[in-house]
Amino acid sequence: MRAIGFTHNQPIENNQSFFEFFEPRPEATGHDLLVKVIATAVNPVDTGVRRGTTERLDRPKVIGWDAYGIVTAVGEAVTLFQTGDRVFYAGAFKRPGTDSEYHLVDERIVGPAPTKLTPAEIAATPLTSLTTWEALFEQLPINFDAPKENTGHTVLIINGAGGVGSMATQLAHLAGLTVIATASRPETIAWTQSHGADYVVNHREDLVAQVHDLGFKTVDYILELSNLNQHWSEIVDLIKPSGHIVSITGSETPLDLRALKPKRATFAWEWMYTKSYYETPDMLSQHAILTRVQQLLDAGKLKSTLNKTMTPINAANLRAAHALVESNRMIGKVVITNA
Repeated sequence: MRAIGFTHNQPIENNQSFFEFFEPRPEATGHDLLVKVIATAVNPVDTGVRRGTTERLDRPKVIGWDAYGIVTAVGEAVTLFQTGDRVFYAGAFKRPGTDSEYHLVDERIVGPAPTKLTPAEIAATPLTSLTTWEALFEQLPINFDAPKENTGHTVLIINGAGGVGSMATQLAHLAGLTVIATASRPETIAWTQSHGADYVVNHREDLVAQVHDLGFKTVDYILELSNLNQHWSEIVDLIKPSGHIVSITGSETPLDLRALKPKRATFAWEWMYTKSYYETPDMLSQHAILTRVQQLLDAGKLKSTLNKTMTPINAANLRAAHALVESNRMIGKVVITNA
């Protein structure tokens, strides 16, 4: 089968930063599905892994963690899907990725694909929706199905126009929360407002003063999606006593968690790959989450965060998509598709 990979980090404009090669088509065993990939997206994790591969590998590494495709074979333990099913998923961090013609994925982290969206719209949603759902409704004590109980509670989403931010503003709004999101450019402000933010503040300016100006002394929840160290003091100031904070980004320097002690605030990390990486007992929950997301998308209650589509899936388009994400000016998601 054809695949696209790299052996070490090179400038993305270099033609060898990604190249096409052939390898044997894998076989589905156990809980695995063999999926023919129709569309795949590029996320910051893709660029981070590529740029972090500084030593030359003996064989090409294939990345990619968003896919829409058709099941072409199933392992002997599979019970959730059958050949011919259309699926979407974000894959596992420790396995080869979706930048290939065919891809193996565990059925327990796969969902039935939406039926009313385009392939590109579908492929834009799995990773960001899983990350958002787990962050808001597992790591934070928010019940998605209790909007009346959540009314009057506030969430601050730092970086509302990115892929996860675009999904988080929508799901938090659907859950009944008052959503304050950050954005800094006219186009990102408009995008964030159109995806469910009740208020928008500028993350390049003093967040504390801006939130106070909106009439909120503190917020109940904070979802941090960009520059944790840069915003840490603001997060400490803005979180309410006994409030909850979750972050998906790393921290370049150690966090002063003691600063949260006077407020008895809770801090948690979210990593969408944890369940599949460690094969946790609740791994099947990602199948359930994606099934809920599929229903919300088909019902029109949730919309894809697709912003740019490239065709076909090849090395040149993969390089172009990585360059867009690396520019740090990408709004929503970029997807490469063969459809």
